[in-house]
Amino acid sequence: MSLKEISEAMIKKNVYFGLKQTLKNAKSSKSKKLKVFVANDAREETIKKLQESGIEFSKVKCVEDSAKELGLSFECEVFLVK
Repeated sequence: MSLKEISEAMIKKNVYFGLKQTLKNAKSSKSKKLKVFVANDAREETIKKLQESGIEFSKVKCVEDSAKELGLSFECEVFLVK
């Protein structure tokens, strides 16, 4: 279900990719409708930074599978859907 949400957000251009963009945009946005998704095989440092920032997240498939299903030409551990 969550990859579907990311895919729909990509069409609407309402998705940010990566930890840096997620941290930047989650803090600057006052909207409560933000959803953060993290790949199952994300690095421990990535998870720790999100937790330290107080950002709640859901897990999605591994990085490689997520990239394939979303049709991305790059791999990404963190997705922010606004």
